[in-house]
Amino acid sequence: MKLKWVSFSFALLFLATSLPSSASATTDQTNLTLIKTINGAIAPKSVQASGDGLVSAHNMMYRHSVTIYDAATLELKNTVPDSVELSKFGYKKYSGIYKGAPVEGAYSPDGKYLYFTNYAMYGKGFNKEGHDTCSPASGYDSSYLSRINLANNKIDAVYPVGSVPKVVKVTPDNKYILVSNWCSYTVSIISVEEQTVVKTIKIGRYPRGIAITSDSKFAYVAEMGGNRIHQINLEDFSVKYIPIGSNPRAIVLSPDNSKLFATLNISGKVIAWDLATNKVIKSVATGKSARSLAISTDGSALYVVNFRSGTLSVVSTETMKVLQNVKVCSEPIGVTYDQSESKTWVACYGGSIKVFGPQ
Repeated sequence: MKLKWVSFSFALLFLATSLPSSASATTDQTNLTLIKTINGAIAPKSVQASGDGLVSAHNMMYRHSVTIYDAATLELKNTVPDSVELSKFGYKKYSGIYKGAPVEGAYSPDGKYLYFTNYAMYGKGFNKEGHDTCSPASGYDSSYLSRINLANNKIDAVYPVGSVPKVVKVTPDNKYILVSNWCSYTVSIISVEEQTVVKTIKIGRYPRGIAITSDSKFAYVAEMGGNRIHQINLEDFSVKYIPIGSNPRAIVLSPDNSKLFATLNISGKVIAWDLATNKVIKSVATGKSARSLAISTDGSALYVVNFRSGTLSVVSTETMKVLQNVKVCSEPIGVTYDQSESKTWVACYGGSIKVFGPQ
């Protein structure tokens, strides 16, 4: 009996060590399954994970709010109205309450603040709301970036930027905040220390996605109305160009900053670019109108939402092949990967959020 028990125990040990461990499995080796659908008074244009327990949704002019969720429980923690009194922040020519229209958000590296862009401002003195088709000559109103203090969930700062600001990113060293201005064809660079715009850089038609290297030395900005990525040196603000392909929308960097990944909106592809050789590695079709893009913490998987296909695609960064296509909702528009809980959040334009986890 003792010999049989030893043999049985050895067999169990062999089996346990032979089977793949979910703890050691890379993100591209797991399948996604729907965990929860979040509804409520939302119309999310985008979602953003803080990395330390929060996920926010930015609900445009349809709801005039930012909703903040607990990444672990998936429950709503706070709803922050986008309304501000601009005069209280030093803009004396404006009186009364002004509403915004949250598009996208970014957390400060210290976790104290959430910044969000406003597609337009609504109130006395703002008379020409921006549009998706535009140029600097259109004369649309300039807008503002707002900052939420996460200690009390109140807007405690606003920054004038360009017309129809879209994406916002904060440098990892917390020195600069970058905002892409869709109708102004520019990027605003805000100094965190000085609390003001210190540089405005011309991009070209429809600036959108922004990615910043982990050492805070370079920023990459997608020119969605063209075919290139602008590499901005954040030490001297010089610019170089990457001929990425037509209509780049969203961009992310690999964890080691050696590769750049971009969605090419019209062609419905995701492209991988080698930053050392300045050459394309490979591209893959994911669906109709590839929009937002996120990368897993370990860098092994990309998450892509395809607006007109209604799908979420999981792509291997090593092979640039689609590993999984998940039917999500009508018009998925935003996606973020939450490293604190290893979950993928998808914003559905129609008014819901889908949360996926490893199967």
